[in-house]
Amino acid sequence: MRALLAPWIFLFCAVAAAQVPQAPQIAARQFLLLDVTADQVLAAKDADVQVEPSSLTKLMTAYLVYDALRSGKIRLDQKLPVSTRAWKTPGSRMFIDPKMQVPVEDLIKGMVVQSGNDATVALAEGVGGTVEHFVELMNQQAKALGMSHTTFKNPEGLPAPGHTSTARDLGVLATRLIQDFPQDLPYYAIKKYRYQGTPTANDTNRNTLLFRDPTVDGLMTGHTDAAGYCVIATAKRDFPNLQGRRLLAIVLGATSDSARANETQKLLNWGFTAFEGLKLFGANQAVLEPQVWKGSATTVKLGQPQPIVLAVPAGSGSRIKTQVARPDPLVAPIQKGQKVATLKILSGEQVLREVPLVALETVEQAGIFGRAWDAIRLWIK
Repeated sequence: MRALLAPWIFLFCAVAAAQVPQAPQIAARQFLLLDVTADQVLAAKDADVQVEPSSLTKLMTAYLVYDALRSGKIRLDQKLPVSTRAWKTPGSRMFIDPKMQVPVEDLIKGMVVQSGNDATVALAEGVGGTVEHFVELMNQQAKALGMSHTTFKNPEGLPAPGHTSTARDLGVLATRLIQDFPQDLPYYAIKKYRYQGTPTANDTNRNTLLFRDPTVDGLMTGHTDAAGYCVIATAKRDFPNLQGRRLLAIVLGATSDSARANETQKLLNWGFTAFEGLKLFGANQAVLEPQVWKGSATTVKLGQPQPIVLAVPAGSGSRIKTQVARPDPLVAPIQKGQKVATLKILSGEQVLREVPLVALETVEQAGIFGRAWDAIRLWIK
């Protein structure tokens, strides 16, 4: 009788290893290009070097603000006071002052579009009670997201000893921001904004790509003398074989505003053309339906709640192979969402990615007679 947990392999097709495209020369100290749809790194340079994140810090502040909105701790129409501390915070401004009570949504726009440090501090105080407590929440959230090389010292990104992150950690943050709060992504595509009664001096989004490329819809820029010119930009483009493919580019330490935009555009365009998105399986689509023993059903559908997508060098999609390894026999009970198998995606003999396959439905145990009959069948098998 075969071992109860011997792996069962399902082979779709064979492939020779594909040549990985060479990334273009990018005039920046660090960069990282991510395919968000496929959850893959396409290109990187010094992505784990700790640097000053400048105003890219505001993405973590935004993450916590959106989380507070989702939990009901604050509301978009809720008016928050402007403290003297917020008013006096140096750097880029929304131009609010202590005489004002500003709605949360306007503060979000001031932080995102105008990169307003005053708006950012007002939000931090509104969510955390104090800036100091909010910074504690920022670092707790960074740890929870797996940003292991990041430490925040303030919510707005002004230079401070020990206030550091990496391109890779910032990529994690931006990706999770997009995935966890998709309803808030439109804020980052706003090109111009100013709060009523404030000057127009700082009413234009610093993300130049919003004005150049209609597929770019965020996210944030930053600049200090030490950090140079930085940006996290994301673009979503439609292709015949994959609608809504999203890339995310992190470019740190460029020499000017124009260089920041030019190099980021170059990186995004290269990613979309050098790689193609290959949709292997749709959301909740069964990758396979293996036999179930001692269960209320005879088979179970295995797959993923999200589409399974792979980024491959352009033109090489037809040469990918996949394998599925699972226990055999598969015995009930099996709960919906339970990991049952692993999908391995390969190029030649190289494993490109492993994806857990979960049960898309629950299979309860059969009754006593059904279990006994299957036990006999398994013994004979």
